[in-house]
Parts: sequence; C-alpha cells; structure tokens
Amino acid sequence: MCISIIIVNFNGHKLLEKCLHHVEAQTVLPEQVFVVDNASTDGSLDIPGISGRVTVMRLADNVGFAKANNLALARCRTPFVALLNPDAFPAPDWLERLLAAASVYPEYSMFGSRLVSSTNPELLDGDGDQYHISGLVWREGHGFDFKPEQEPWEVFSPCAAAAMYRTEALRQAGGFDEDFFCYVEDVDLGFRLRLLGHRCLQVPDAVVQHMGSATTGGQHSDFAIYHGHRNLVWTFFKNMPGVLFWLLLPLHVTVNLAALFWFSTRGQGRVIFKSKRDALSGLPCIWGKRCYVQANRAVSVGNIFKLLDKHIFHPTLNRSK
Repeated sequence: MCISIIIVNFNGHKLLEKCLHHVEAQTVLPEQVFVVDNASTDGSLDIPGISGRVTVMRLADNVGFAKANNLALARCRTPFVALLNPDAFPAPDWLERLLAAASVYPEYSMFGSRLVSSTNPELLDGDGDQYHISGLVWREGHGFDFKPEQEPWEVFSPCAAAAMYRTEALRQAGGFDEDFFCYVEDVDLGFRLRLLGHRCLQVPDAVVQHMGSATTGGQHSDFAIYHGHRNLVWTFFKNMPGVLFWLLLPLHVTVNLAALFWFSTRGQGRVIFKSKRDALSGLPCIWGKRCYVQANRAVSVGNIFKLLDKHIFHPTLNRSK
C-alpha cells in the first residue's frame, strides 16, 4: 500500500534532521515525503543529503500547522497519508505496522501511534486522544509507565504528532480547520471524521518517540495556552451533536470558568482571558461551520455519546479497550 508523509516544520532544524533520518530508516518507505516549512529562520532546510523522495514546500509566512498540512494534503496522490511532527522519531517498522493494521481493519480510517517520551522511553507520552463530555481533551496514558499491549483498540481520535489516515476520509472531512492555526486541530478533525462515521484504531506496535511542543515553547507556554484553550471552545461548539450540545453546555461553561481561575493563579491570567475572549468573538463563524458539520452527520447522537469520556477523576486509570 502506498503512503505519503507530511511533516510541518517551524524552526526545528536539528529535530527535523533527526526526524528525516528516522523516516529514511523505515522498513516500508513512503512514496513521497512533504516537508512544509512555515517560514523558519533557523536554517531548518539546510540539511545535507535530503532524500530525493522529499518534496520541500517553503512558505513565505507561518500559516500554522492546520493550513500547512492542508497544502501538502492537496498534493498527496496515495491512498494513505501519515502526519509526523519534527520532534517525533518513529521506530523503523512504524509505517509497516500502521499499514498492516489498515489492511487487517479496513473498517477504520484513522490510526494512532503509540507515543513514548523521547527522554524516557519507559514512559508513555500518549495512547491516542480522548474527548471528555466537558469538552476537555487529553492524550490517554500521558506520563504513565509504558506497558506492552498486544491488540489494537479503539480511541476517540489519533494524536497528529504521529498518525495515519485514509486520504479519501481526510478529503471528505475537508482537512484541518485552518482557523485553528495549531493545537486541538487534530481533535477537531477527528471529531468531524467521527460524525461522518469514520473510526480510529490505536496501533500499539507502531511506536514513536515524541518530545512534544518542542518548537512552540512547551505545553504550558502562553502560545500553547492561548491556542489550545481558544480551540477547545470552538471544537465543542462546532462538533458536539444535537441534544448533547445543550445538555453538556453548562458543564463546558463551568470548566472554562475554572480554567480562567486556574491559569490566573499561575500568572497567566492575561493570556487565558484573551483566549476565551477570542473564542467567544469567533463563535458566529464557528456556528456557521457547525450548521454544515451537523447537517452532514452520519452517526447517531448515541453513537457519539458512547465515545465520550465520562470519568470524573484520573480517566487514564480506567481505560477500557
């Protein structure tokens, strides 16, 4: 089966070089690799010996993770496409394992990798993305001990740091929402794919070492807090279907108010308030998108409700496969 890889880079020179070396070491080589560079200023593309299968797309401006992926997706001609962050370093059989899973499980359109910490491979960085009834999201198992799993299991959506999709499904969903720029855009995409009837399989033997937020200042930077918490609101408003939207809206409002308080106590009050203010100001546009997304929904509200995480405390402790 043919596959393309998309790597979106922004000032990740050494990381990108290491990532490409891992791609070249794959037991199943991709037909083409697209490196989309978001106007890096660190000489990111000055990498000696880049393979001929690598197509470099140099952008004049930083258009964000979402749009950069869409630009490369428009040029993909393979039935599968894998997304890989520059700070993600796949095991040699990563693509082989993902493609094997796609062959065995043709009813799935999204395939998640098993992310482990690049600094301590005995710790999980994530086993797919979970979506809570409140609208919060997280990587399942993050920070927990790595324990070998034998069989794949279904998760809400894959973490796009290292994921594979059926190209036709991505195009059916319209790709990433470019207004998101970055952060939570993969969960939004996964939610929309779910609403169209597509499913996500977590592939435990497709292992990738991941640093996480290596080029955006870390998960707790103002940049990450702003985009992540703005996009949490947009994801909920756009995708939560039918009666679930109205039933869960009070809980969603509550967790957003709690976030305002929590980050204010951490000295990030200005950025979290700006995040929520801009989220609210963008709701008219998001509501228009919601109308389109919900009009094309192909699954029942009950189907989506079953997929949502409903735990109160430590949801990763209670994973059911």
